[in-house]
Amino acid sequence: METAAPARVQALAETGVSRLPAQYIQPPENRPTPSPSPVAAAVSVPVVDLSSSTAADAVSAACADWGAFHVVGHGVPRELLDAVREAGLAFFRAPMGDKLRFACDPARGAAAEGYGSRMLANDDSVLDWRDYFDHHTLPEFRRDPAHWPDFVPGYRDTIAKYSNSMKNLAQKLLCIISESLSLPPSYIQEAVGEVYQNITISYYSPCPQPDLVLGLQSHSDMGAMTLLIQDDVGGLEVLKDGMWIAVPALRDGILVILADQTEIITNGRYKSSVHRAVVNAERARLSVATFYDPSKSRKICTAPQLVSKDEPQKYRDVIYGDYVSSWYSKGPEGKRNIDALLIQK
Repeated sequence: METAAPARVQALAETGVSRLPAQYIQPPENRPTPSPSPVAAAVSVPVVDLSSSTAADAVSAACADWGAFHVVGHGVPRELLDAVREAGLAFFRAPMGDKLRFACDPARGAAAEGYGSRMLANDDSVLDWRDYFDHHTLPEFRRDPAHWPDFVPGYRDTIAKYSNSMKNLAQKLLCIISESLSLPPSYIQEAVGEVYQNITISYYSPCPQPDLVLGLQSHSDMGAMTLLIQDDVGGLEVLKDGMWIAVPALRDGILVILADQTEIITNGRYKSSVHRAVVNAERARLSVATFYDPSKSRKICTAPQLVSKDEPQKYRDVIYGDYVSSWYSKGPEGKRNIDALLIQK
């Protein structure tokens, strides 16, 4: 017997519900802390100006210390960043009937393209307080704008332009990261192969009991790199030295999040970033994440140049599709799936 799809979070929030359904309530150990410690509040994610002469060193340090950093001076026009945020808001503010025409098809499995609320195949997992629209954008044969909203003026053109812009930026960053490890500039890009890119616009409705839920549970991303923009509400947090650090929104900034396959390729020199989203009682929040991933058939291997007697290989090789299947069937559960690939000493 199939489990019915959960109601859209936005629809639930708009009913004025004062107590949350049990399926959204996180176990106590996963709930957000009401206020950060003074130490966590004093720490901030690095900001790297890619137009600076010291950008390469700053990227290297941020990758080693954080696995996440903002970039400015990246060459992506502010108008395009604003247009994507505005297109996403216009979609989520539209009547439910219009949105449901573009709903995910549950028959296509977890994370199918379209408008949805549940990402994981595991029906007994705690649900995130989030709705999303996922677009398949690259390679271009996956890109079918007919699957994207037609009732927001300029929406489809904006997503296509943003897709191309994020691909170029991700490849520029991967070149910098490769060179910082004394690898050929195109090494990581070639190790990943043809980019499979998805763009996910997430909408986090106001929540009556924000201390009991997560907008997005703790996880590290599966692919090579994620590029994320937010609105001015805030709610993204990254894990650093055991503390959750709030990531402020920068209107011109793009947050770079290293993902698991880059950690494998770099033999753990650069770690993927564990992150989550918290929500609040007053304001809805919107974010746009662009995922730079390998194809499902791609075998991901550690760069042999980064393996030595003193630095033995840390992770087993993996077929990316197998990695994805594991993630969606088991869920992140606050852990990094990459740890299952560790080579035991």
